[in-house]
Amino acid sequence: MIINHPLLGPRDAAEFVYFGDESLIDRPNPDNDNANNQFYEYGYLRDNPAGDLRELWYHEQGDRSWLVVTRNTLTHEITSVEMARDVAKEKGRDR
Repeated sequence: MIINHPLLGPRDAAEFVYFGDESLIDRPNPDNDNANNQFYEYGYLRDNPAGDLRELWYHEQGDRSWLVVTRNTLTHEITSVEMARDVAKEKGRDR
């Protein structure tokens, strides 16, 4: 599988580490009253959809950047690759 890195161009998926659903960008606040429940849900309760899914990938064997890859889980076709920092900024999650 080839991931078309926005800055470096096409790269083999072997250079990357898959980290899960893109929603993991929204890490719970540990200071919340129900932080234990939120972290449990964050870590263990996830959907496993068939079809298009936005995923977090880490470029471990390259520039160590985080990407949001939109990939079809049935065909492995990649339709979009974005820098995770840009996705976080768009959604007001810049931390």
